[in-house]
Amino acid sequence: MSALTVDHSRGDSPGWDELVRIWEETDAPEGCKVEIIEGIVTVSPAPSNDHNFIAYKLLRQLAKVIPDDWGVYQTLGMAVPSRSGLYIPDLAVVPEAVLQEEPGHFVPLAAAELVVEITSPANANHDRIKKAAGYAGAGVPLYLLVDRWAPGGPTITLYGEPKNDVYRLLHAGKFGDEIDLPDPFDVTLRTDSFPVD
Repeated sequence: MSALTVDHSRGDSPGWDELVRIWEETDAPEGCKVEIIEGIVTVSPAPSNDHNFIAYKLLRQLAKVIPDDWGVYQTLGMAVPSRSGLYIPDLAVVPEAVLQEEPGHFVPLAAAELVVEITSPANANHDRIKKAAGYAGAGVPLYLLVDRWAPGGPTITLYGEPKNDVYRLLHAGKFGDEIDLPDPFDVTLRTDSFPVD
């Protein structure tokens, strides 16, 4: 199964409220991820076992070092209306207060301290380009891209210091390398257990 794009064009592009309504009403199979990427509602299949394994390994490492009033979330909707986007990162580190203050099914993307995307064959370009620009544009301080489908083999890339829609490259390596996350995390992430296809 690959990503499905829901065609909602009727001449004019729908506004933010209409996009959110379509997103909320999209009837996708259980386990699928429904997102809005640059004004297009997309449906992606449930992630593979290897994808979930990587997410869990990262979640465990992050949960040990974040402040007690922050959380690591796997299915949190994060909105960036200025880019007509509503993303569901594979992992998002967000202060708990944000979830308690925001009603509904998503929070502002700008509230994230770190987002992690783990590519799948169907969504790799979204994670590498469109969502990276969205995260940078929203001012998310750190973006960790775990690219299982990179052309030269599986890579892990840490981006930071967002300016406009662009990040500065902080670290680029391959599966097995350690990645140092700067403050406020101040942790070295291990990737040696990440499966390589």
